[in-house]
Amino acid sequence: MDCNVDFSGPVLPALSYSEKHMRNVLASGLLVAALLVPAMKGIAGTVRTAAVDGARIVAADREPGNWMSHGRTYGEQRFSPLEQINDKNVSRLGLAWSQTLEFERGVEATPLVVDGVLYVTGAWSIVYAFDAETGKPLWKYDPKVDRPMAGNACCGPVNRGVALWQGRVYVGTLDGRLVAIDARNGRKVWETMTIDPQRAYSITGAPRVVKGKVLIGNGGADMGVRGYVSAYDAKTGKLAWRFHTVPGDPAKPFEHPALEMAAKTWHGDQWWTWGGGGTVWDAMSYDPELDLLYIGVGNGGTWPRQLRSPGGGDNLFLSSIVALRPESGEYVWHYQLAPGEQWDYPATTQMVLADMDFQGQMRKVLIQVPKHGFVFVLDRTNGKLLSAEKFTQVNWASHYDLTTGRPVENPVADYARAEKPALQFPGPLGGHNWNPMSFNPKLGLLYFGELQMPNFYVMDPNAKYRERNRRWSTGMDMTPWITDPSLGPTVEKNVRGSLIAWDVAAGKKAWQVEQLMPVNGGTLATAGNLVFHGTSDGRLVAYAADKGEKLWEYRTVSAIMGGPISYSVHGRQYIATGIGWGGGHATGFPDGATAMGLKNVNRVVVFKLDGKASLPPSPPLDLTIDPPPVTATMEQIARGGVLYMNHCGVCHGSGTGGVPNLDAMTPRTRHEFMGIVLGGARQDKGMPAFYEQLTPEDALAIQDFLVAKANMAKAKALQQKGQ
Repeated sequence: MDCNVDFSGPVLPALSYSEKHMRNVLASGLLVAALLVPAMKGIAGTVRTAAVDGARIVAADREPGNWMSHGRTYGEQRFSPLEQINDKNVSRLGLAWSQTLEFERGVEATPLVVDGVLYVTGAWSIVYAFDAETGKPLWKYDPKVDRPMAGNACCGPVNRGVALWQGRVYVGTLDGRLVAIDARNGRKVWETMTIDPQRAYSITGAPRVVKGKVLIGNGGADMGVRGYVSAYDAKTGKLAWRFHTVPGDPAKPFEHPALEMAAKTWHGDQWWTWGGGGTVWDAMSYDPELDLLYIGVGNGGTWPRQLRSPGGGDNLFLSSIVALRPESGEYVWHYQLAPGEQWDYPATTQMVLADMDFQGQMRKVLIQVPKHGFVFVLDRTNGKLLSAEKFTQVNWASHYDLTTGRPVENPVADYARAEKPALQFPGPLGGHNWNPMSFNPKLGLLYFGELQMPNFYVMDPNAKYRERNRRWSTGMDMTPWITDPSLGPTVEKNVRGSLIAWDVAAGKKAWQVEQLMPVNGGTLATAGNLVFHGTSDGRLVAYAADKGEKLWEYRTVSAIMGGPISYSVHGRQYIATGIGWGGGHATGFPDGATAMGLKNVNRVVVFKLDGKASLPPSPPLDLTIDPPPVTATMEQIARGGVLYMNHCGVCHGSGTGGVPNLDAMTPRTRHEFMGIVLGGARQDKGMPAFYEQLTPEDALAIQDFLVAKANMAKAKALQQKGQ
């Protein structure tokens, strides 16, 4: 693929529709003529612009061929009304086209499609536009993210997609910028910095646009930041409002009235130094009838509430769903899923809005399936908890009291007071992670991936905020994972994954399909009685939405993490998804490509009935493990292991996905190890320098640990081969 295609020639002007005009069009029954004719009319060879506004998104079901916003509709149901591809003919589905994206660091984006153009992001916040019918590259925009900024991101240089509005494409960049791009040619219109670059903020989430305001949050709760969501004028990039999710320094005025209420739930004299967390790094939904914007607020920073707020308290608005007015950022209501959150349980997973008969009454509900292990159903008019039912193994809380809306915590949950580590379900990867889910309103079923992986939580009582400018600021003690060899196997034997179809009204599973890997990608539901699910072992699978019968699968080789979509061009329906392993999932698990000895390749793939294309072969993965002999003492290796877990493991993990497998370091890399770790010799690859965090002795200890680890991996491989 030539990723440097630069369109030239005549272009269409950006199109827009006022909401007042759209209401008149709807009333007169001329919607299709008003929307489709101007958008599709043009000159041969031109790129049609993303003529999207709020009225068009509200009326998305009248244009089922487009996927105009992150969740297709403002309610984020990810349900396609298209049914040309259905449970009777899905076996004929074949590849229509594919394009390779740059950089093997993971694809988490949901593609958008408007009027025949597909927009998707890859690693390093790069935006691509393709002809949605043929896959022809139209343009590429590279925001030139400074590669060492990957050190400020918890989970790699991934990106979850763009927003479209009145002829522009909006993307949040890893280094904290919001950029407006001309949809006709991929050229930058404006950009603005949304963060304090002196703090370890990052952006991996997709923007949303509501009422001419571009909404963007950020990440960094684990890195010592204070969370907020911002709204910018879509035309100019000017800041319209900002809602901080946790209170700041109490000696300073509150930025908005809701913080006065929140501040009463925090205690101690350090939380604003630590940052507090509460980042809005992914989920947002909007109800145009109620005119309410819903944001999902992240976990605490530090993790242990005893360090963060030693006097106790709920620590609002951590782990909360908050309803705001989109034009002003005014607080309306909140519901906190985990008061005093201390398990890395954010409320940042997708929020589905639905109008349905719930327990004998028509309700406007908000549904969320976050890490906590429960399916939450709220009345979205006021935030009242209607239901909270377990979908996976949970022991941090026995249940939720529907009268108070609060969880009933089990003693195992307060790990800071425990004498020894206890196995807790779910762990920090959650019962369900960020990977998108879908809702079929015809069946009342919600489809999402279950991730069962418990954890041993241990607080570090001596933790200091970013000691030696340490990047991670969780307040957790990683030492037991090195000193107690039983912890890892205990967790491993409790790991599993599945696809769940959840009956929302009944509050129980309708069906469940076990998966080969514990963590998998997102889902798409369609009117053709289908649900599509991407897996980390490298498959796109179609199931019967009502019964869960597997009807079709395609081997994508590399893993699928994001959400598939469906669209149509010239009367033909397509299914599209990004593939490519990376991000936070890749730190702990291999993907399908790795398991087959193949290199992870980032791509966008598109399917249609009777498609005849084929994927280019994936190159072989060089995993030669030939380390030098171990010369360090057990004490040196153990010390290096703790340092590795604290500074390196969250990115490198077991070495799968887009990050280098450190077991398979070449002799040259081992020779250059000190220059890479301390001197930044690989900063152009996204490996920051750690000279502020590590001493030369520390780096040598880490190298000793990696040599020992590689020797163990080599011995295991030889044993498996029977040598």
